[in-house]
Amino acid sequence: MRINMRQMMDNQAGTIASVKVGGELGRRLRDMGLVPGTAIKVQGRAPLNDPVALRVMGATLTLRNNEADYIEVEVD
Repeated sequence: MRINMRQMMDNQAGTIASVKVGGELGRRLRDMGLVPGTAIKVQGRAPLNDPVALRVMGATLTLRNNEADYIEVEVD
């Protein structure tokens, strides 16, 4: 099942299916390793649910919800 990254729950894992943004933001997301086929896990969220902390390739990244909206994730 594919969902938007913003909809993922804490400790939920998945694989990036697509990144639906171009330009500077798309390049920045790709530079962080957020490309299709990459395994991710949501580690947690800030008190107001923004930003979200992700575990990607052994590193922790944070994304704002408006950035996470462009990432589609395949979850079990």
